[in-house]
Amino acid sequence: MYVAVKGGERAIENAHAFLAEDRRGDPAVPELSVAQIREQMALAVNRVMAEGSLYDPDLAALAIKQARGDLIEAIFLIRAYRTTLPRFGSSKPLDTGAMACHRRISATFKDAPGGQVLGPTFDYTHRLLDFKLMAEGEAPVAPVAEPRREPTPHITEFLNKDGMIEEEAQSDAMPPDLTREPLELPADRALRLQSITRGDEGFILGMAYSTQRGYARNHAFVAELRIGTCSVEMEIPELGFAVEIGEVTLTECETVNQFKGSKTEPAQFTRGYGLVFGQTERKAIAMALVDRALRWKELGEDNSGAPAQDEEFVLYHADNIQATGFLEHIKLPHYVDFQSELELVRKLRAGVPEALREAAE
Repeated sequence: MYVAVKGGERAIENAHAFLAEDRRGDPAVPELSVAQIREQMALAVNRVMAEGSLYDPDLAALAIKQARGDLIEAIFLIRAYRTTLPRFGSSKPLDTGAMACHRRISATFKDAPGGQVLGPTFDYTHRLLDFKLMAEGEAPVAPVAEPRREPTPHITEFLNKDGMIEEEAQSDAMPPDLTREPLELPADRALRLQSITRGDEGFILGMAYSTQRGYARNHAFVAELRIGTCSVEMEIPELGFAVEIGEVTLTECETVNQFKGSKTEPAQFTRGYGLVFGQTERKAIAMALVDRALRWKELGEDNSGAPAQDEEFVLYHADNIQATGFLEHIKLPHYVDFQSELELVRKLRAGVPEALREAAE
């Protein structure tokens, strides 16, 4: 056993060295810097921050570099690092109505109060490879566009004035913290939203798409999608007031959904909500659709049996780190387990008559 352990240890060290060499690639090609990844692969950085539950573009870029571009591995690295950080306080709730928006659109009102701001988006680009990007040259110069800094009212506030949309529940209770406490079911909406926002983007996208195809009868309109920066404030006990400690870039999506009413609620629009670190609008929209699908019970709706309405199915399978760990552990040594099953199959086959065994084969 001692020889086997030492041999395995040496093999693992060699594997680490081999990985480092592969990560670097051809030494003749200039090495990517963390700053380059942070600035030029911003959407990947945003996903790692969102699903890693840590807002730090530099660390997210470092994790992407270390993981060779494997975003799930990078998310794993960020979450592992996050567990080493001390927690010394909580910020005040963010006011997204005061967000400095550099993108803000509504699919429900053409003349939305505050205006439509297209911002940086792939929505209007041709999906054709741009070979000019392979050539070195000066960066394109975009027209100077300052973000909208005055408070931008939420679209749903205008629907709310007419009683056309459900009232948003208000509470001063401290929500549970999924990063410090394990997920327990049934989960309230605050805990579900935490789980979805750090869930795998592809999984949440698939769940959201299923609701649009009829699995949950979820017909949504994007009331508003906004991307911008919000100030983060923290109460300082020694000062007796809150101070701004920084800014975070967020994507927020609010959907309005058809609702014919129930035994307890009148016909009205209902809400779906998504909030994600960085510019992550696909995830925010998908999150809002899944949030609405999971609210069937509190709205008095029937459960159609759709996967997106199954709280346990969605929340327990959305986490890509847990899924990766369980999936990839099967490639580790299972020699003893397999040998025991092999012996069992041999014993079972030994008790089967020869003619029956030949017919099965």
